[in-house]
Amino acid sequence: MLLYILKRLVYVTPVAFGVSVVCFLLVHLAPGDPLSAVLPADATQATIDEMRAAYGFDKPLPVQYAIWLWHVLHGDLGISIATGRPVLGEVSRAVVNSLILASVATVIGFTFGTLFGFVAGYHRNSLADRAASALSVFGVSVPHYWLGMVLVIVFSATLGWLPPTGAGPDGSGNWRPDFDHLRYLILPAVTMSVIPMGIIARTVRALVADILSQDFVEALRAKGLDERGVFRHVVRNAAPTALAIMGLQLGYLLGGSILVETVFAWPGTGFLLNAAIFQRDLPLLQGSILVLAMFFVVLNLLVDVMQTALDPRIERA
Repeated sequence: MLLYILKRLVYVTPVAFGVSVVCFLLVHLAPGDPLSAVLPADATQATIDEMRAAYGFDKPLPVQYAIWLWHVLHGDLGISIATGRPVLGEVSRAVVNSLILASVATVIGFTFGTLFGFVAGYHRNSLADRAASALSVFGVSVPHYWLGMVLVIVFSATLGWLPPTGAGPDGSGNWRPDFDHLRYLILPAVTMSVIPMGIIARTVRALVADILSQDFVEALRAKGLDERGVFRHVVRNAAPTALAIMGLQLGYLLGGSILVETVFAWPGTGFLLNAAIFQRDLPLLQGSILVLAMFFVVLNLLVDVMQTALDPRIERA
């Protein structure tokens, strides 16, 4: 197993390098001048040249990439053009908030998605199957930003049960595990959980239906094993794929939450990326995208290792 993990780490290295190249080039090839957000309209050419030299924009792209990568490897993601603060600190705070939101949404989606999937898989072509399948289709089809606005209208504006935006009553942007801050987490977490719930429900339903149709299940029942024992075998066979889907959904939620976090003004990476895009803050944009991409790469590695550890049938070559 240790040799397998080392091999996977070797495979991850070129992927991480490619991610850094794509991240750097995509941001730099976008139109517009990143210094326009901080320079006055009547700035002289000498001031513009000085600012470009200060941020290294006067050098060729390969040189800029080499300098940027060297600083990244030493934990320096640069200085934000818009705020003048270190990008690493800005991104770290946002990643923590996004990770909290994505983790809670993943737990909600995985719990209800697994429940609906098992119910539909065990009761195929029944009313429960059709209801669970309809809910899963709704989950993967509804735009989550639209659902977020509907939930705000219903539970915040109309009923007044939950706060509409922010991460806490003090407006600091730092979420804490207490009741007051938990109320701010409910609406965005429920909104983000709908898509993974639908995906996991459909996946688990197909897995359970396929496992129940296999010969070993009939053999277990023929030997006198009760339904609780059969259920344990079904769970054991469905768990590796379901956990892999859950891990990937966590990565998707962490990197694709820009619309939901904007709707709820949740101070995470999506909200930070939205601000960086509109401000053309290249260092902040590069740092945010790189951290999210690397998190997704590491998460894929962990899911791969977990799936192999849970299912001995997977080849460890």
